[in-house]
Amino acid sequence: MTELAIIVPTFNERDNVRPLLDRLQRALGGVAYEVIFVDDDSPDGTAGVVREIALRESRIRVLHRIGRRGLASACLEGMLSTSAPVLAVMDADLQHDESILPEMLARIRTGKYDLAIGSRHIAGGGMGDAAPRRVALSNLGLAVSKLISKHSLSDPMSGYFMLTRSFFEEVLRTTTGVGFKIMLDMVASSKRPVRFTEVPYQFRQRELGQSKLDLNVGIEYLYLVADKLIGRWLPITFVLYCMVGGVGVAVHLSILWLLFSRLGYRFENALVVAIAVALLGNYSVNNILTYREHRLRGRAFVTGLMVYALACSVGNLSNYALAKLLMDRGVWWPLAGVSGLAVGSVWNFAASSIFTWRTTSGRR
Repeated sequence: MTELAIIVPTFNERDNVRPLLDRLQRALGGVAYEVIFVDDDSPDGTAGVVREIALRESRIRVLHRIGRRGLASACLEGMLSTSAPVLAVMDADLQHDESILPEMLARIRTGKYDLAIGSRHIAGGGMGDAAPRRVALSNLGLAVSKLISKHSLSDPMSGYFMLTRSFFEEVLRTTTGVGFKIMLDMVASSKRPVRFTEVPYQFRQRELGQSKLDLNVGIEYLYLVADKLIGRWLPITFVLYCMVGGVGVAVHLSILWLLFSRLGYRFENALVVAIAVALLGNYSVNNILTYREHRLRGRAFVTGLMVYALACSVGNLSNYALAKLLMDRGVWWPLAGVSGLAVGSVWNFAASSIFTWRTTSGRR
């Protein structure tokens, strides 16, 4: 019987697969374990490398995801694919110290804990030679995490942890499932105090491959925090869409002011230009931020823009008609412009969610 399943989310990590498996074999002697690599269709062929190894080693498996991205969702799918009573998550980049896995498992076996966390911020742990930027981001994440978690975690940003299946099933349906910090997501999703323990380890430098730490990591983290703070009342996607729309309002009014008030264009002509510029800006930012999991690239970006413009045409025509009507009746032009935007925004959100990025506006 397999006692422990180790979930390893991967993207372009082919050179680290064999070294990681060798280290796990040395560290987990006597433990009935399996390793499940969840690969987001890596261009470097990571899934193929794992598949070749799995032909010879039955406890190695690969879950090859096509058209889906994201560390958190990869971890959730990996955990759902196994029947093991104990689950662990670790990175493939060899920065997590595999030698503490037996200690983490020993503490879980006592039955006293739901979660064992590999921590860099307690006695015996450390960030090693991590770049100052990574240390700063980790400290910032620690501070922000207190907004959504009532637990005194020393390392809430840790991506290295072990948990019981019962705890996983308890919080599964309330997790956000977005971003890179699935452990914090689970803790913040728990309706009761989580019984956790922390095991120190030294964070290593990456030897092979490239780091995935970029701006998107920060955006995903803020998305998680926002969802935990207000997601129970409003879909976070709609909130982000409105925030982007707020920027679009500023752009819309700025263009309208420049063309109508300063350059003397007819109001209806200035209005058409303002709507077009705001539409392009909103589409581009929503593609990066609001619908990042369905992000359109290359030719799909251009096609998506055309679909977006068509889908939003009803809202934009309503925007135009109402704004012009109010303007003709003597309403102050900024108020006329904002009124038109308000009428079109709800339609545009629903239409773009369904037709442009092909997703309904749920919690994700």
